[in-house]
Amino acid sequence: MQKKYLFAPGPTPVPERVLADMALPIVHHRAPEYSVILQEVRDNLKYLFQTKQEVLIFTSSGTGAMEGCVSNLLSAGDHALAVRGGKFGERWFDICKAYSVDVKAVDVEWGHAVSPEAVEKALNEDPEIKAVYIQASETSTGIYHPVKEIADIIKTRENTILIVDAITALGVVDLPQDEWCLDVVLTGSQKALMLPPGLAFASLSDKAWGFVEKSTLPKYYFDFKKEKKSLGKNQNAYTPNVQLIVGLREILREIKEEGLEKVFERHGSLANATRLAVQAMGLKLYTVDEPSNALTAVWAPEGIDAGKITKLIREKYGITIAGGQDAAKGRIFRIAHLGYAGCFDVITAISALEAVLKELGYKFELCSGLKAAQKALFGE
Repeated sequence: MQKKYLFAPGPTPVPERVLADMALPIVHHRAPEYSVILQEVRDNLKYLFQTKQEVLIFTSSGTGAMEGCVSNLLSAGDHALAVRGGKFGERWFDICKAYSVDVKAVDVEWGHAVSPEAVEKALNEDPEIKAVYIQASETSTGIYHPVKEIADIIKTRENTILIVDAITALGVVDLPQDEWCLDVVLTGSQKALMLPPGLAFASLSDKAWGFVEKSTLPKYYFDFKKEKKSLGKNQNAYTPNVQLIVGLREILREIKEEGLEKVFERHGSLANATRLAVQAMGLKLYTVDEPSNALTAVWAPEGIDAGKITKLIREKYGITIAGGQDAAKGRIFRIAHLGYAGCFDVITAISALEAVLKELGYKFELCSGLKAAQKALFGE
C-alpha cells in the first residue's frame, strides 16, 4: 500500500472533518435546512473576501467565474486590458476574445510580475479601456502581481474597473477587497478553500455593479444579477452543489477560528521554508520578482527534465506535485503549500524531492534542503 500526498496547486487536500460533513445525507436545496446553511456561508464569505458586498456562488470551476466576469461586465466591442504573464493571464485574454471584446495585452515574461507603470501606460494610451483583468497569484509561474498598486491607479478612473483572479491567492495572502478598492475578486473552491473542485465565487464593488447594469453580452447560467437576486432571498438561482456548500460552511468556520492574520502568516511561513529549502539544494527559483505564497516554482537542474521529477516522485513516493505548463513545460516543477497545509507537509515534500533528485543524478549535499526547511520552520 502506498500513501498518497497532494502538493499540487489545486486540487488541494480536504480536511478530514470536512469530508465527514460532506458524507452526511444530502438536504434539498430549497428546504429551510439548506437556507440556514447558506446564510452562514454568505456571512462568512464576506469575512474571507473582506467585503460588505454579497459574494456570488456558482457551481463550476473557477473558470466559470472568470467567464462571468467578462460576460456580465462588458459589451461587444468594449476595450479591455489583460495582464498576460502566464497560462491564466492568457485565459483572461482568450475569454475576452470569445466574447468579441477588443482586448489588449500587457505581456510579461513568465516568472516576472507586471509593473504598475506598464498597466498605467496602457491605460493612458487607450482611455477607452473599461476593464483590467489580472491574476493576483499566477499559478503557472508562481508569481504574485502588485494588485494593490494597480488598484491605486485604477480606482481614480471612473470608467475603468479592476478584476482580480484570486483563485490561488484568496485565503493565502491579504487581499482586502473593500480597503484596496478591488472592483471584482473571484476564486474557486479547490485551492485555499480546501474543498474539491466545483464551486466558484465572485464579489463585486458598487462601481462594478454599475458596469453589470450596462452590459449587453449574452449570459444565462453565469448571470450575476440573477444570482444576486436569488441570494437576497437566501437561495441559489439554480441547483447548487449542496454537499460542497455544506463543506464550505465548515471550512469557513475553521478559517474564522484560525483568524485571517494567522492564516496569512502560516502560508508565508510555509512558502519561506520551501524556498529556502530548494535554494539550499542549489536549485533556482523560477520566479524573478515577488513569489506567491501559494506555491513555489523551481527550475529543474540542468540536464534533468522536470517531467521526470514529477513522474518519479508520484510513482515512487505517492506525492503529486505539478510540472510546468506551456512555455515552462519540462523546465520547472511546482510545489504547493496552500490550504490544508502545515509544517510537516513541507518536510515531507522536501524529503521526497531530495530522494528523487539524488536518484536522477543531481549532485548536492543530501539533507541540505531538509535542514534549511527545519531551521526556517522550527528555529536553530
